[in-house]
Amino acid sequence: MTREQLIGSARKLLPPSAEAAADFAAKQDTMAAELNRRMLARPDLDRLIGADNRAMMENNSRNMLRFMASLFRAFEPVVLAETALWVFRSYRAHGFLLSFWPADLDTAVEILREELAAESFAAVYPTLEWLTTNIPAFTQLSDEALSQGPGEPEAPAPSHG
Repeated sequence: MTREQLIGSARKLLPPSAEAAADFAAKQDTMAAELNRRMLARPDLDRLIGADNRAMMENNSRNMLRFMASLFRAFEPVVLAETALWVFRSYRAHGFLLSFWPADLDTAVEILREELAAESFAAVYPTLEWLTTNIPAFTQLSDEALSQGPGEPEAPAPSHG
């Protein structure tokens, strides 16, 4: 898959309603804390994230949910795709394994299902499903970026499209 095809698939997502976005935003800190609690309890966590990356994983949980709350208030498909690619490149460069993301996203979905109103969950779930479904594309595109040289990739610039 090309970057353009990935962005095209993100453009097909429907932004959640203002009510669903507000519900998500109101609970983002609670959901991030629970995501960290559940992930830290995993016996395979160090294998998934690499040595000495627990604090980085905890920051990822908080930042992911903050980012999603912001995205749901002002949906930008290009920003979603570019940010996901940046996260994959950056965290893999720090030792996170590909198997981290299915575990993390599946756990996040469980928590969202428990915490959000049914209508809110139904409105935000497609974006999380898109992230999970596109793990192979993120992998391919980040492999290409990582093979181009060492160093931490730059954060994505805000884009409109």
